[in-house]
Order: sequence, then structure tokens, then C-alpha cells
Amino acid sequence: MHQKRTMTDHDFEIAAAEEKRRRHDVMAHVHAYGQAAPEAAGIIHWGATSCYVTDNADLIFLRNGLDILLLKLAAVIQKLSDFAQTYKDLPCLGYTHGQPAQLVTVGKRACLWIQDLLMDLGNIERARSDLRFRGVKGTVGTQASFLQVFKGDHSKVEQLDEIVTKKAGFDSAFTITSQTYSRKIDVDIGHALGSFGATCQRIGGDIRHLATFKEIEEPFETEQIGSSAMAYKRNPMRSERMCSLGRQLGNLAQNPPQTYAAQWFERSLDDSAVRRSTLPEMFLTADALLLLLNNICSGLVVYPAVIQRRINEELPFMATENFIMAMVDKGYSRQDAHERIRVLSHEAAEQVKLHGKDNDLIERVKKDPFFKPILDVVPELLDSRTFVGRAPQQVEKFTAAGGEVQMALEKYKASKAFKDLMSGQGAGPTV
Repeated sequence: MHQKRTMTDHDFEIAAAEEKRRRHDVMAHVHAYGQAAPEAAGIIHWGATSCYVTDNADLIFLRNGLDILLLKLAAVIQKLSDFAQTYKDLPCLGYTHGQPAQLVTVGKRACLWIQDLLMDLGNIERARSDLRFRGVKGTVGTQASFLQVFKGDHSKVEQLDEIVTKKAGFDSAFTITSQTYSRKIDVDIGHALGSFGATCQRIGGDIRHLATFKEIEEPFETEQIGSSAMAYKRNPMRSERMCSLGRQLGNLAQNPPQTYAAQWFERSLDDSAVRRSTLPEMFLTADALLLLLNNICSGLVVYPAVIQRRINEELPFMATENFIMAMVDKGYSRQDAHERIRVLSHEAAEQVKLHGKDNDLIERVKKDPFFKPILDVVPELLDSRTFVGRAPQQVEKFTAAGGEVQMALEKYKASKAFKDLMSGQGAGPTV
């Protein structure tokens, strides 16, 4: 039995034939293993049930899968943090209700994405840390069969449980189980991954809108084709795919709660088929999303001139409060200044909306004798950098050494796999 610990391709062929014959996956492998180790055939699976094999294996898969996703997510967060640092000072239009609001910076907006991804990192870490092994529990979780194997010796049953748990790489096992580990585990993992899917949709939606404005674009290869008909197009297909898969991940995450709720007593088998498709698909979808995020965040293209042009279209209206404040500072009535700005603003808006002309509010202010006392400071009042508040300082505090981001990533940064992901070597296939 010890010599046959490693299964060969031939062993799997035997197991496939046995499963076709017996219509039971675990027993197919029991019989195949018995053929490979005939002297041990009589004690293979002694005291165990199918879920001793399948549920414990699933917990190993879940643990290892979460470890893979966490590392890739940490690398994405680091790349976005580098991007945020680079563009922490670059002003851009902020939007509320889909309409231009006050200015933010490109880096500050990226920090909104990072903040949500950090929440996903914490959610997945918690789901990972909550994992325990099912261990050696028997048919309904009472360990009765193993108590028989050890002729009533409770200490040996507990010792076997601990040995198997440690060999599987877990620190502890659940004290209480039914025939299965609680399907609440699947629910919690599904919630964490589904939430991550929602984050991907949010980020992808922002990038798609920014691409519409021509402010920021995802990577676009030299010979990439955007449309088979419209050769000029640069479709944000990666971000669109990310939104699509994010939605799919959220939908998949709805299966585990329904499966858990449908369980009867110590176990019912209606959980089996749906789990065999849902759990792998959730992890594969999350992995695909991380491949996309890694690719996008590695090559986001920013167009400062377009961003500034769009600011210039809106900045005159945003600057009106500065003009009013400056006039009051010169000793003029706040109400008089407000009324003059109101009239000129509506005149400028009419030129933009009814005649399709540029916003000429600043020229109107300069030509109005009322505002002569502040003409020399108008350039200062229009400096877009003065409209972003503490955005650059917030980005620095959030992403720099000692900040929230670096503290969250500290445990990952020393690993070779993380460094490979950062260099592009472990990023996966082209997307």
C-alpha cells in the first residue's frame, strides 16, 4: 500500500472502468486502489465514508485555490497602487449622478478601486482563515465506525483525526460535522468571491466610461483590431469581458446559499451535482478576472491633454465660487458678485447648449468691469490643482510605505510568486 501511493495513468483508466460498472466514484477508486495494492484491498476505506474522501479533498482544493487567488489579488492591488502614485497629482473631472462635479485626481479615483479590492482581499483572507478540515468523522459525524476500528479507544480515534488533519496541511479540524463539512463554508467563500466579482464590474464600468471620454484606455496592442467593420475603433473589450465575468461570478455565488438551505439533517445528496460545477466555476471565473485585472492594470493608458481639455470645459463654472470669494476679499458685496456671476454663467451656458460653442464664461468675466479688481488673480483662481483638495495627500497616505495598502500586502510581497506576478512572469496567458 505504501509503495502504491502514487497513482498512474493506468490506475485512472481502471478507476474509470470501475465507475462505469459500479456507478460510484469513490468506490471505483477503492477497487482500483485494491487492484494496485491487493494485499491492502481488504482494509482500504475501513471505517470511512465517501465524504471522508470527497469533502476533505474539497477543503484542500478550496484552501489551495484561495491561496492562489489571494496572491494574484495582492499583485493587482500593488500595480494599481503604483498607478495611483504616478497620477496622484493629475487633476480630472469627478462625477456625481453621471454629471461633472468637483475635481479629483486620476490617482485618487484609482484609490477608490483599490479600497474596494482591499475589502475583497480581507473577505477572502477571512474565508481562508476560517477553513478547517473535516477530518475523520464517519458516516454521520459521530466517529462511530472508527471507534469500532479502535475497539472503543476514544483517544486513538482523536489521535487519528489529528494525524490526518496535520497530514492534509490543516492546523485544526471541525469538532462537529455531519456526513459532510457544513455547506456554510461554501456559502462564505461564495460571498467573498461574488463580492469580488461585483468589484470587477465596478472597475470595468469606470474604465469603459473613461474610454468613452477618451481620458483613460485599457492596453491596446499595436495590431489589435477593435471592430471588423469600423477600423478606427478601440473597444475596451478586456473591461467589457471583466464586467461580463464579474456578473457571472455573482450569479454563481447564489448557488451555495440555496444548496446549504436545502440540506436535510445529517446530509442529502442534492448538494453534490451543483457543487461539482459551481465551486470549480467560481474559482476559475475569479482567476480569469484576476488575469484580466492584472493585464489591464499593467498597461492603463492616460491622456492628460484630453483630461485637461475636459476640465477646461467645466472649470469656468466650478471657479465661480472662487471669483465670488475673491471679490468679497476686495471689499465688494457677496450678493452683488453672486448676481453678476449668475447672469454671466447663464449667458455662457446658452452659448454652449444652444449654439454648440465653447464655454466663454472666463472671457465674459474678464470683459465685465465689475470684476476688474480681481483680473490679475484670475489665472490663480483657475489653476485646476487648487480644486482637488487633499486628493494627492490622501493617495500618498493610503498607498505609500506604512499606509493601509502596504500593510495589507506585507505578507505577500516576500514570496517569489508575488515577485513573478509583478514582473509579468506569473501573470498567466494573454487575455
